[in-house]
Amino acid sequence: MQRCAWAEGSDLMRRYHDERWGVPTHDDRLLFELLVLEGAQAGLSWETILRKRHGYRAAFDGFRPELVAGYDETKIEALLANPGIVRNRMKVEAAIGNARALLAVVEEFGSFDAYVWRFVGGTPRKNQWQSLQEIPAHTSESDAMSDHLKRRGFRFVGSTICYAFMQAAGLVNDHTVDCFRYRDLG
Repeated sequence: MQRCAWAEGSDLMRRYHDERWGVPTHDDRLLFELLVLEGAQAGLSWETILRKRHGYRAAFDGFRPELVAGYDETKIEALLANPGIVRNRMKVEAAIGNARALLAVVEEFGSFDAYVWRFVGGTPRKNQWQSLQEIPAHTSESDAMSDHLKRRGFRFVGSTICYAFMQAAGLVNDHTVDCFRYRDLG
């Protein structure tokens, strides 16, 4: 079975690629999770984050933004002592601030889903990359998403992080054309 070359490093990466990456996502909780994890990944490997994903889900109350938004300094200190997540104060504080910003977006747009999907016109962009080298680190859509999120108070949402989020959440189909998932995801 042919899959994207980046996924061939481990069973964990293959499973993530085969089951989750690029699947159009419309669940606010999962979108929040993907945004937090993409921000946590900055400067690290994606495999490191995948190995900690279960720890993140436990530490961040299943990524329920209404709970994360209420975290205080005591909770931050507990998170920074938790080896199940990336213990970086800026990333932890950004996740909490992003939960608060997400709730404001939901108040205005009805859902985080409605907000983020507007950057691709509500339909996944299907690219036709022949190789990983062709896939950009960011696009005009991720530039716009990053700019809008930052203006709304989100952090760790640079354009490259936003594009990785868009790929993970299926706003774009960036599986290479020879990958079996490219066809599966339409």
